[in-house]
Amino acid sequence: MTDRVLHIAAYDISSSVRLREALKILKEYASGRQKSVFECFLTPAERKELLRRMRDLLDPTEDRFLILRLDPRGKIRTRGKAVKPQDPPWFYVG
Repeated sequence: MTDRVLHIAAYDISSSVRLREALKILKEYASGRQKSVFECFLTPAERKELLRRMRDLLDPTEDRFLILRLDPRGKIRTRGKAVKPQDPPWFYVG
């Protein structure tokens, strides 16, 4: 089994054309998102490929892209009425 690590990816892109293309790319890797911030469980190879694709797309003088690896030892904290996420005993892929 591959070792996946949770990353948070975010962008700030000035061109609507590049913005749409970046959204398409990140949707391929993301398991969740809110506006321009994405939750991605990535292997090292996937992370490298994502960075390459975004580097090829973005204009370094106008756009910004950030990817952060989150520490897997971190505790989940919720506020208010939020419910802690739980993985089901199985997943259906099909």
